[in-house]
Amino acid sequence: MNKSKVYLIREITSEAVMKLYETLGVELPGKVAVKLHSGEVGNQNFIRPAFWKPIIDKVNGTIVECNTAYEGKRNSTEKHWETMKLHGWTDIATVDIMDEDGEIELPIENGNQIHKNFVGDHIKNYNSMLVLSHFKGHPMGGFGGAIKNLSIGVASSHGKAYIHGAGVEEEIWTADHDSFLESMADAASSVIKYFDGNVAYINVMCNMSVDCDCCEVAEDPCIKDIGVLASLDPIALDQACVDLVYQADDEGRDHLIERIESRNGIHTVEAAAKLGYGSREYELIEKN
Repeated sequence: MNKSKVYLIREITSEAVMKLYETLGVELPGKVAVKLHSGEVGNQNFIRPAFWKPIIDKVNGTIVECNTAYEGKRNSTEKHWETMKLHGWTDIATVDIMDEDGEIELPIENGNQIHKNFVGDHIKNYNSMLVLSHFKGHPMGGFGGAIKNLSIGVASSHGKAYIHGAGVEEEIWTADHDSFLESMADAASSVIKYFDGNVAYINVMCNMSVDCDCCEVAEDPCIKDIGVLASLDPIALDQACVDLVYQADDEGRDHLIERIESRNGIHTVEAAAKLGYGSREYELIEKN
């Protein structure tokens, strides 16, 4: 079995994102949903619209998000639209809050923990997806990358609670931790299947705090920027990012590693690999 290809450019620019997308050699069909993180109001680390605009323009994409399941400025459609405008997303592209009109249920075959996923109803309007992820730490998942963006990110507000609770919404913050991580891996598989594999992934390793962009008050970045990575395999992509953190010659990496290890973050990648929609084995190809 051939190893998945993961491409890396050390320079973090919009041009690097464009070059890596072209290197993937993929032509995303039809109407393209561009899944990114809108950033919680108050968060200082999320990647700004100007950085993503060229790649969104290239694929003629629509920025898609779903409402959150926790208190903040994105937990209702009305507030989320205000945040989208405040952060400048509506200035650069068409925006769609996918669960504004409800949700649909996607089946999950052979799930580790859950066997259905609830995603924004508007997913029906798209033929493919470009997943633009800011790789960083996360208070619950250990780290956030492509798999989290595919799962928690595409899930409706109710769907987010369902994943966090490993199938029991009421246990959103109290479910068995590894079961939550496995549920994220499960949910991601259903989105890939929905789009029949017409999904491409880019992770940007900059502004890497131990906290997520969903945190209103996040820690400042603790490790130097590493680069932009792209792949057609979200599992290989996230694994490569984790490996680059461990390989970093930066004393700040220990803080991020502690966050990843204390939350058993790699288990999400392990569970995803078990489902077979990608591989942890990869070839890292560095570009200029």
